[in-house]
Amino acid sequence: MDALRQKYLDAIAAVSEEAGLEDLRVQAVGKKGEVSLKMRELGKMTPDERQVAGPKLNALKDEINSALAAKKAALADAALDERLRTEWLDVSLPGREARQGTIHPISQVTEEIIAIFADMGFAVAEGPQIENDWYNFDSLNIPPHHPARQEFDTFYMHRDAEDDRAPHVLRTHTSPVQIRAMEKTGAPIRVIAPGRVYRSDYDQTHTPMFHQIEGMAIGEDISMANLKWVLEEFFAAFFEIDGIKTRFRASHFPFTEPSAEVDIQCSWVDGQLRIGEGDGWMEVLGSGMMHPKVLQAGGVDPEKWQGFAFGIGIDRLAMLKYGIPDLRAFFDSDLRWLRHYGFASLDQPNLARGLSR
Repeated sequence: MDALRQKYLDAIAAVSEEAGLEDLRVQAVGKKGEVSLKMRELGKMTPDERQVAGPKLNALKDEINSALAAKKAALADAALDERLRTEWLDVSLPGREARQGTIHPISQVTEEIIAIFADMGFAVAEGPQIENDWYNFDSLNIPPHHPARQEFDTFYMHRDAEDDRAPHVLRTHTSPVQIRAMEKTGAPIRVIAPGRVYRSDYDQTHTPMFHQIEGMAIGEDISMANLKWVLEEFFAAFFEIDGIKTRFRASHFPFTEPSAEVDIQCSWVDGQLRIGEGDGWMEVLGSGMMHPKVLQAGGVDPEKWQGFAFGIGIDRLAMLKYGIPDLRAFFDSDLRWLRHYGFASLDQPNLARGLSR
């Protein structure tokens, strides 16, 4: 037994990894290990021999197990020391700068516009971006020969040759949402309809996809005077200019009668546009009193109810307010542009603390 003890104690002391230590454990005290086999021989001994050999074998097994446990702990401590030596971290170094995204100007301006109109009692309505021919054109009193219904201006969806139904379109304005809102709610009603719209056009001030907010208010005694007040209050809040001047010019839209283009006061100084001053004018939106046929299409009795409607280009307003020269840059996904014109995530628009950055 002394030779067996010395053999395994020396081997345990010399081992340098846990895998080798486990092999030694199996060889010594495993089910078929040398110490285990010695203990099985106790049954062949006389009682006197067992009384002498049994305690010695148990002591040997305990000593080897203790040596194995101590060596395992030592190997673990050595591995930890090595990791601490090689995987150290200088906690005094400055941390890596966390990248922060920005809110796109379109998203920010949309929220600004919604906040202003919500303060005037307008709800937000939404509708599908793929519309049928009736909602996008017929219900809005747009005749079949109107240029807006031609393929050079509108994106039409594919129809099979044997399908004689009018093809669906990518909506060219958010006015169809107004028809859907009238069908759902009836009159009286005040809603705005923000969203993406699509037209076949692309240059510095036009893109195939852009954003609009259209508004509508219907009541028993609503007039152009109410329309003028709503728009002037909106411009004053949005551009943060009290007493901003507007000009209404007679125009024609199929869905309103009478119709008016709306201009705001502006001037150009050293190539820079200034809103709310000077003697120049800039057209910003179209508006008018809702045509009786449009009211009828929405299920509203034009003999009892009347209302106004207007349409605003969100992208255009963003360009005017924040001095963005090219509409196409809105959709280029240029990170430098987004960092420059974007807004912080906590810069939420509300009327209590102003709408700008």
